[in-house]
Amino acid sequence: MSQSYEVIFENNKKWVESKVAEDPNFFKELAKTQHPEFLYIGCSDSRATAEELMGAKPGEVFVHRNIANVVNTLDMSSTAVIQYAVEHLKVKHIIVCGHYNCGGVKAAMTPQDLGLLNPWLRNIRDVYRLHQVELDSIEDENKRYDRLVELNVQEQCINVIKMACVQERYILEEQPIVHGWVFDLRTGKIIDLEIDFEKILKDIQKIYNLTGSDWVMSRKTK
Repeated sequence: MSQSYEVIFENNKKWVESKVAEDPNFFKELAKTQHPEFLYIGCSDSRATAEELMGAKPGEVFVHRNIANVVNTLDMSSTAVIQYAVEHLKVKHIIVCGHYNCGGVKAAMTPQDLGLLNPWLRNIRDVYRLHQVELDSIEDENKRYDRLVELNVQEQCINVIKMACVQERYILEEQPIVHGWVFDLRTGKIIDLEIDFEKILKDIQKIYNLTGSDWVMSRKTK
């Protein structure tokens, strides 16, 4: 085994010892159940880990990660996670978090055949198509890249809102609230995009309404 592999178990041992030293019942309590308030949908990128950038403890964040933080309703993995988080864990907030310098978004901007990645990256290419006028007006390629990261987060938030389980619970409880974030690897800061869902959904809400009721996943401070 490589040294880098073996050190993981040494690190785990030290982590267990430190937690038990802080609280002898830490793992007994941790094993009971989970009650996270947050569902975090992020990128699989090794530089952007949810709990670390949020300063969260074990049990506080339910996490789903994939390439470029895509929410595709044909993807059973992401939809199952969202439904479980909404209906069973009763999370109060759903966060879609992208990050600048995202390799998946960059790949979607590149005219190249990437094999099995093609259908996945097509989700991001579709985001570009929806916002092509705005993106093509940005002359600086790096700024255009950053903006596509932000717009991808926005569209994935809308995909979350399209789900029946999210709409139905929101009507009853005004939760979960959907948020769009970007993590800036260059500064370490989380940026809340403060997406105006009411404005975005004004003309299309009736198309995606699965409940027959009025709803808007508005940004709140609960």
